[in-house]
Amino acid sequence: MSDSAREQSLITPAVRPFSLLRRLPFLAVFGPGLLVMLADTDVGSIITAGQSGVQWGYRLLLLQFALIPVLYIVQELTVRLGVFTGRGHGELIRDSFGPFWAWVSASSLAIASIGALLTEFSGVAGVGELFGIPRTLTMPLAAAALLSIALTGSYRRVERAAIAVGLFEFAFFVIAAAARPDLGALASQSIHFPIGNGDFRYLVAANIGAVIMPWMIFYQQSAVADKKLGVADYRAARWDTALGAIVTQLVMIAVLVAAAAAIGTHGAGTSLNTIGDLSGAITPFLGQSLGKLVFGMGVLGAGLVAAIVVSLALAWGLGEVAGYRRSLEYNPRQAPWFYAVYALCVVGGAVAVMVAPNLVSLNVGVQVMNGLMLPVVLGFLVRLAMVALPRQVRLKGWYLALVLAVSGITCVFSVLGGL
Repeated sequence: MSDSAREQSLITPAVRPFSLLRRLPFLAVFGPGLLVMLADTDVGSIITAGQSGVQWGYRLLLLQFALIPVLYIVQELTVRLGVFTGRGHGELIRDSFGPFWAWVSASSLAIASIGALLTEFSGVAGVGELFGIPRTLTMPLAAAALLSIALTGSYRRVERAAIAVGLFEFAFFVIAAAARPDLGALASQSIHFPIGNGDFRYLVAANIGAVIMPWMIFYQQSAVADKKLGVADYRAARWDTALGAIVTQLVMIAVLVAAAAAIGTHGAGTSLNTIGDLSGAITPFLGQSLGKLVFGMGVLGAGLVAAIVVSLALAWGLGEVAGYRRSLEYNPRQAPWFYAVYALCVVGGAVAVMVAPNLVSLNVGVQVMNGLMLPVVLGFLVRLAMVALPRQVRLKGWYLALVLAVSGITCVFSVLGGL
């Protein structure tokens, strides 16, 4: 198919089977942006936000707001690339820059995905242990649930199931409201940035890495392509991404605020390296039993939805680079390597956490590692948006300058803070 024919086919909107979807086309497009953003607030991000609040009060609060447009700018480029090329991120890198650079990009995806999966399953195991359930039971159950979700034979069904799980993260809004933060302390601390402190810079890097992750870029572009969104869906897909960016950062803010409010009870400098630490610090605001239940729902939703997205991102990304068949629209017999990679991610992560109980303490470090990889990840993304898109939607002019500035500043803060 020629480029003009491909573009024309993308411009033609898909037929919507229900009148409600014809009247509200956003509902048919809605999903990839919100889902990847719910996964963005994963267990590692929650631990990082909690650690930020306990160690530095509300001083990292404005950073969370500042990261909303940064997150949108980055993920909107994945939407643009997916919609106007119809191809996933790894495939586009391979076709634009060659196999070597495609494997470099896939390697960064694999490293980030392994780190993320360990934190997600550690979080799920931590929630089980809050209620006295051993990880030898929670890990097999979690793995079985995630495998069954992927075997539905439809991208849309997987998306709906994952979003339903991810909505449990809204439990953190209840905890933040119950914490009743001191508004005076919030106002005074949020405008104070001890940037000269190395520990503060380290958490800045961790928070940036907790918001922009390599697997998010691979997942959303591949999901847009797998969902077969066309040019007519582009505007709605951007709104989906913008809504998701706001929601995920509001969840991060809720965790940070609740943890900062806990300083008055536990004292500044308290360390929250485990799910148990975080639960013990912020759940007393709701009472011990209710607090554990609400907190557990939030962490469980965050861990499971992120595990789905991360595993799919790696299965898609490796398939795009290696060339094997990859889509949730195929059954396992039609796309054996795709489902094998997904299953290996899920089962491998569950087994690793089952035999190595203290991996959750790596949460903040994993986010810093994500931040250190940002120059490579954003470099590929921005360059693709400059050369691989149709001319009318390529990055250019003032928006190109804005994207370069935002990407450059983000990379500098994340790399210097991490180092």
